[in-house]
Amino acid sequence: MTDAFIQKSAATEDDMKKISTFTRREMSADEVYTFNVDLCNNDVDRDFEKFSVQTLNRLAKLFVGKTGIFDHSMKANDQKARVFDAYVEKIPGRKTADGEDFYTLKAKAYMLNNEENKTLIDEIDAGIKKEVSISCSADKSYCSICNTDNRHGRCEHIKGKTYGGKLCFNILSDATDAYEFSFVAVPAQREAGITKSFLNTKERKMQDIIKTISSGENVTLTKSEADRLYSYIENLEGEAALGEEYKKSLSKEVVDLFKSAFPDMDAKLFSSVTAVMTTKELLGFRDGMKKSNAKSKIKPQLATEANNKTNDFSQFRI
Repeated sequence: MTDAFIQKSAATEDDMKKISTFTRREMSADEVYTFNVDLCNNDVDRDFEKFSVQTLNRLAKLFVGKTGIFDHSMKANDQKARVFDAYVEKIPGRKTADGEDFYTLKAKAYMLNNEENKTLIDEIDAGIKKEVSISCSADKSYCSICNTDNRHGRCEHIKGKTYGGKLCFNILSDATDAYEFSFVAVPAQREAGITKSFLNTKERKMQDIIKTISSGENVTLTKSEADRLYSYIENLEGEAALGEEYKKSLSKEVVDLFKSAFPDMDAKLFSSVTAVMTTKELLGFRDGMKKSNAKSKIKPQLATEANNKTNDFSQFRI
């Protein structure tokens, strides 16, 4: 489909059988409005990402039964449609930006054919409501240049740039769930209108979460990951406060050692130096000054050597 992402379709007998698996009563074809949706494809989108064909096939199974809403709203009142069938179709004669055969994930959806939905139905028929977006989860995101999984690591290649004549983009793979599709105004995929919201269903290590956040990309965290990140930040704040107190104590110790070694110099001058030193530098300074002070201690001229030998009165022996 090149001129629209949503097309009206008349419900067949087979369609009604599939729809009946989601309804609580038998419904007639006149009570429902059905339409076809191009959910996504395997072409490189505006975010320089693409689905693998394997992922499209997996999503086709996951999307059956999922709801259709507006702008990814989580309110029940915004639910308008439901997917009752989905499949992957090869488009003859078309190629993706990276030269692969073009595949698209198509879905069939239904909604109530009533007065409340009349305006939306008219807008779909008029081609006004046609762009869609999906929300799903994908466990892997491979770099097209070096094949690094950027969901569990990080490579040096930048999406959208060309390396040796090859475009860099991420290949989204191993779909784990599908959540919904939405009517949107501005899609990211040129053909299917996809703006993605990817969640990782596996618990990521804190290092991976931090790497993802530092990458500068949009990041979605699960509630569990957000809670863990909050606890991690709280612990860091506590440790930072303790570290700051220790650094102040260490700085004072170094200044005191300086006073002892150089009594004629202004201690304030050295205090300003320790204020900008790191904890590691302060520890090195302290240990070095302690050794230096120990070596430079002057013994009194009349000091006697300690004698650990016991007196055996040998001077009185004949």
